[in-house]
Amino acid sequence: MADSKMDANYLLIERFKAFYHDVKHPQLDKISEIYTENVVFKDPVHELRGAESLHAYLSDMSVNVQSGRFEYLDQVVSEDTAYIKWNMHFKHPKLGKETITVRGVSQVQFNGRIYFHEDVYDLGQLIYEHVPLLGSVVRKLKKRLAV
Repeated sequence: MADSKMDANYLLIERFKAFYHDVKHPQLDKISEIYTENVVFKDPVHELRGAESLHAYLSDMSVNVQSGRFEYLDQVVSEDTAYIKWNMHFKHPKLGKETITVRGVSQVQFNGRIYFHEDVYDLGQLIYEHVPLLGSVVRKLKKRLAV
């Protein structure tokens, strides 16, 4: 029985990763297969409650990016929690022409479907370093702190 539950957990995590693989075209029609109706989603910018709010957020995000994809690096899956390390590669028209890469980790908690999802990443790496003037200041500060 424990093996079949772990197999189901790994399958859920694989569906989760496939759901987000293409940032421009997330598989929003499959959101109810991944998330519970009352899911809590957190990242450094948002805290959302409910699958409808998450769907609207992801829909808006996909419209605003030019392209994007997740590269999954590592994962740890237990009985009811998973940690997934990733790089997100994306282009956004307001952040220049270059592809931006941001490293992050997702923690998800589940019981058949995901009821809690938190993404942790460096907001400065995502946004601030790519804003004219502010970006050069942030990069200089980071460099000074590293010495």
